[in-house]
Amino acid sequence: NILEPLYESCIMRMRSFVEDEDFINNQNKQSFCHKYNDFRETLKYIQGSNHPNQTYFIYKSIILKNLYGVDIMKEAVEIAKLRLFLKMVATVDVDYNKPNLGLEPLPDIDFNIRSGNTLIGFATEAELDKSFEGVMDFDDDKGKLKEKCDIVALTFSRYKEIQLKNGADYKDFKNAKDELNNRLNQLNHELSLLLAKTQYGIDITKNQHNPDNPFQSWFRQHLPFHWFAEFYEIINEKNGFDVVIGNPPYVEYSKIDYKLNGFYTLNCGNLYAFVIEKCISISNQHSKLSMIIPMSGTVTKRMIPLQKLLSKSRLTRCLYFAGDSNPGQLFEGVKSQLCIFNTEKSKDKNLLWTSKYKRWFYEERKVLFETLSLCESTNYIQETHFKKIHYEIEKDILNKLKLNKKLGSFLATSKKDILYYKNAGNAYYRMCYTTKPITNENGVSKDSSTLNSISFSFSNQIAQGIISSNLFNYYWFISSDCYHLTKQDISDFMFIDIGKINEKDKSNLERISRNLEKDYHSNSILKVTNYKTKGVIEYQEFYPRLSKFIMDEIDTILSQHYGFTEEELDFIINYDIKYRMGKELENGEEEE
Repeated sequence: NILEPLYESCIMRMRSFVEDEDFINNQNKQSFCHKYNDFRETLKYIQGSNHPNQTYFIYKSIILKNLYGVDIMKEAVEIAKLRLFLKMVATVDVDYNKPNLGLEPLPDIDFNIRSGNTLIGFATEAELDKSFEGVMDFDDDKGKLKEKCDIVALTFSRYKEIQLKNGADYKDFKNAKDELNNRLNQLNHELSLLLAKTQYGIDITKNQHNPDNPFQSWFRQHLPFHWFAEFYEIINEKNGFDVVIGNPPYVEYSKIDYKLNGFYTLNCGNLYAFVIEKCISISNQHSKLSMIIPMSGTVTKRMIPLQKLLSKSRLTRCLYFAGDSNPGQLFEGVKSQLCIFNTEKSKDKNLLWTSKYKRWFYEERKVLFETLSLCESTNYIQETHFKKIHYEIEKDILNKLKLNKKLGSFLATSKKDILYYKNAGNAYYRMCYTTKPITNENGVSKDSSTLNSISFSFSNQIAQGIISSNLFNYYWFISSDCYHLTKQDISDFMFIDIGKINEKDKSNLERISRNLEKDYHSNSILKVTNYKTKGVIEYQEFYPRLSKFIMDEIDTILSQHYGFTEEELDFIINYDIKYRMGKELENGEEEE
């Protein structure tokens, strides 16, 4: 959809150049010495009888010359190719008077859309060179491999040109494909042997004639894909792809049955981080990369290597979306909070632009992307965690927050003055209690699996009010994965020096916090649900939106000590108010 109008514009300009040249030649009655012979040849080919129409030619050219893809699932590869073919066929009007109903032979894109493991294999020349480090390469095996890569690339280029040529002979086509297949299979086999030997310590000489020898077992398990060989012309001659897009797998590394080596992001522990790293390695210096990933990839400590990779001399834009129908959902059946990011090389270092954590009602979906905007937030990365800020006023609020101590400096180990909080859930409010909510499992009182506790060195009620405040909720929204509330999240919040709060305000904060918890309970109801695995569960369900007016009182007191202006206080109290107060949110705090 992006490339088609570019092709159309180029074709239109070619025609314009040729027509202008013909007009000048006719006017001057000069002999025709054409300056744009290459344009003429291209236009002659486009208008040839073999093409049903111009759009079909454009789609075919895009599919053969511009689009490449890899997936570990062979079924996904076949579906992708079928989708591309259907897109082409849809441009043709059936003509029963023409051979093959007027449809030119579909292109063969077996070498564009490939099956293999994106993460395993030689992606670049540098990776291939590394495998020969410390090895006496007397026979110049490295040079021979690169020469074979070059031959495969030339064969691939010839194969594509044959398909784009008018009146291409089937025999030429078949011979070209057979030659490409044979050369590529042989090259991939040699590269896989080298990879298995040098990076995985596989004895490639053992039981060579046995189909279950160590190498074959390793190969079936790892399914290596050598980008350097498969797309040598792009990786080597063009220094990588111009644009890489995708939706990588959100799978824990611990759950896969193959081993990865040499990844900077390995400690992130999830395949999507490794895929992004691989994509950066196969991209050129001016490339653009865009992926859909879990939001946790840009805000959690485990993902710091990925965040550093995205920040390193790059311009990165992150769009954040709520998950789990909260109230709207980006993709049907995907409950994760998501981030759609795009990144490119930048002359300036570490430029980050972010959106807010976007919620929406279903009727807003049609204008969802049109209403998104970004805010430059490079200076508000905290320990490489990206902040989901959207408005300039948020920078002023964060600057004032940063002048204070972290709440973690007031943590205590007391077992007497304990506060309880829910550690997970798509909540619009982070609630805090001095008494445990009611949870009974088959008639026996039992703590909810999502309930955590925490203690502070100052008044329980004041700490309760802070964590329940709109300010804390706001800070949690822009800093966290918007699902889990961890002890670290609470500790990282910047709180004013408790010693600088006057006694009157302390007393008022304690009173308001007690009223808030009382109101929580008075608005709550007991619910009973019969689960297949746990049996009958009775739990206390809260509706904190009904108590928001009390939370606002807490923020009014806190704002004076943070030095917030009336405008900043209004922003904090009313942050995402449309969704926090909507009827769709009534069950947002349901206990598990």
